[in-house]
Amino acid sequence: MGGAPSQRLGRTSCARHWTGGRRTSATMAPAPGAAPACSTWISPTRSSSTPSEDKVVYGTADLGRPCAPFAKNASEMHGFTQGCLTLRRWDELNAFFQKSGARIVFGINALNGRVPLPDGSMGGPWDYTNAASLIRYTANKGYRIHGWELGNELSGTGVGARVGAEQYGADVIALKTLVDDIYASHPSKPLVLAPGGFFDQAWFAQLIVRTRPNLLDVITHHIYNLGPGRDTHLIDKILNPSVLDGMRSTFSSLQGLLKSAGTSTVAWVGEAGGAYNSGRHLVTDAFVFSFWFLDQLGMSAKYDTKSYCRQSLIGGNYGLLNTTTFQPNPDYYSALLWHRLMGTKVLATTFSGTNKIRAYAHCARDSPGITLLLINLSGNTTTQVSVSVTTQGAVAAHKHGARKHVGGRKFRHVHVPSFDEAAGGVRDEYHLTPKDGNLRSQIMLLNGRALATDTAGNIPALEAVKMDAAQPIAVAPYSIVFARISHFNAPACS
Repeated sequence: MGGAPSQRLGRTSCARHWTGGRRTSATMAPAPGAAPACSTWISPTRSSSTPSEDKVVYGTADLGRPCAPFAKNASEMHGFTQGCLTLRRWDELNAFFQKSGARIVFGINALNGRVPLPDGSMGGPWDYTNAASLIRYTANKGYRIHGWELGNELSGTGVGARVGAEQYGADVIALKTLVDDIYASHPSKPLVLAPGGFFDQAWFAQLIVRTRPNLLDVITHHIYNLGPGRDTHLIDKILNPSVLDGMRSTFSSLQGLLKSAGTSTVAWVGEAGGAYNSGRHLVTDAFVFSFWFLDQLGMSAKYDTKSYCRQSLIGGNYGLLNTTTFQPNPDYYSALLWHRLMGTKVLATTFSGTNKIRAYAHCARDSPGITLLLINLSGNTTTQVSVSVTTQGAVAAHKHGARKHVGGRKFRHVHVPSFDEAAGGVRDEYHLTPKDGNLRSQIMLLNGRALATDTAGNIPALEAVKMDAAQPIAVAPYSIVFARISHFNAPACS
């Protein structure tokens, strides 16, 4: 197909075993004392942006004092006293987890037993007595926990508190030993994850070396690369390719550390809300945020991230669900389409023609061929995209300029070699746009139809439009397109 920017797919995948749409997850921040799916603790009275996991104790027999809830105290770290999770509440939560079928990763208190050091960090070994009793109680009750994560945002310079990497590594090994011992007679055992904090290359390198080759299952990091939610320029950042590209170094550096260390540890994004302090209403809960979110999923997959936990399922202004109506926000549908369409093999992909198009490709999920994700950050240009496969990475295309479109918008054209198409073939396309063209809209359109649940709360059918596979993919201004091309022969998908 000539006359369009091209997307080039290498013959081999760059992250063959990434779990793709199977592990697009969300943290939970909904209610008093709620446990996280992927490491977030929210108390009933605090802002969802402030970590409290490391101030939680557990109401097991060893606690030795009443199991009291959080209370505000300005003189305490994070502005709260310790809070206690009762076993009754833990039982109720696990009943919910079982009914929902969710895989639960629970962040446990990593500050017990520590003392302040002169350099401002928290020192001394982790006192795991109380945590061990909770883990043992959980195992004895037969509750299924997918993973136990040690601490929250204590890496590097930390948030409110920090722990040195050498000591943290020793504590991870203690948790690993504890989990191995408690689950010794079980057919499977939970993962051990750490540190659930912001990436600091030197700190993370120490942790990886200390725990290699197999004492840490998952290394988790958090992402709030857009800054505070109060920033009035968030939309400008989301639409800026340079800002989005800023995360490449984190993903790349972490993978480099893991590969050079020769460890079995894999990387997850353990928490990502984009903008901290609960995000920003009509930005992080609106259509425009899907540009950031889907780009994050595509980029993290490219660098072999095995799971991506979005902050949050519900809570703050970055929830996938509206906190009042419980209706899905646009990113819910973006995540659902990713889950259904993007397979577990990530294809090496380059795009040439304009930096306003973000392009990612995977082998299609549960289908032959491939699925493309195309994100158009331009508000005035429709880009037409064709696809080809090469033997050696990307091949540059020749740009032929642009011509005006109705309403002052443009079409951008680049001549590229055509790729083989089945005669009369079709492809499935899913075009996502905001209602009334408003990037701040909380209503997403799929192929021109508004997405909303019915009166019974059922998710609408996410139906594709069938397009002539011999024609370029037209990516409208400020839109997102998933294109599933079933007949496309990418060797890595065979």
